[in-house]
Amino acid sequence: MRLFRDRVDAGTRLGAHLATRLPERGSAVTVLGIPRGGVIVAGPVADALEAPLDVVVPRKVGAPDNPELAVAAVALAEGEQIVVRDEATLRLLHVGEAYLDRAAARERHEIVRRLAAYRRDRPPAPVSGRVVVVVDDGLATGLTARAAAQALVRLGPLRLLVAVPVAPPEAVAELVAEGIEVEVLEFPSPFRAVGRFYDSFEPVEDEEVVAALRAREGRFRPA
Repeated sequence: MRLFRDRVDAGTRLGAHLATRLPERGSAVTVLGIPRGGVIVAGPVADALEAPLDVVVPRKVGAPDNPELAVAAVALAEGEQIVVRDEATLRLLHVGEAYLDRAAARERHEIVRRLAAYRRDRPPAPVSGRVVVVVDDGLATGLTARAAAQALVRLGPLRLLVAVPVAPPEAVAELVAEGIEVEVLEFPSPFRAVGRFYDSFEPVEDEEVVAALRAREGRFRPA
């Protein structure tokens, strides 16, 4: 089942949807893409809302023998480390605290590296007192989106919502249970993987993320 041509198509459609749901525009809104693919979706969303575009960088912590299987996610809020755990999977796989601590530390270093690479010398876009829209190209487990949201809540947004083109209902339910507002275009079933709902779902490189941010720098206003 293909629902979107590519990430730009998904972002254009998501942006049009959000424009009907959010009355705020411009500097009242900050759009934050989750790298890498989420930033490409977030670009057209920022365009539709006439808002600045920046990044929020949560990182998945993979299982010891299967790095693609998320057991936790890490995000930073002004240097404070936020770890969201999948307790059921951690117990099932007998993942110890020592492994989780080491893996979270590695991902923290990668978060810092990516923020420096993407923003260059630009300060973070303002979050406090703004409507903050966190965008990804889809949810699978939702762990990284939950980590991002938990980190951003500590920065005092007026309103925070996670917006994605596609997601399974159970991942959305986890977010909603934590009081996080979610907007989703499509809930296909069975779900399995985000990429199967795109005609083109090519890997996104750091240079593409930087280009998407630079293309919208004119709307950025520091706090």
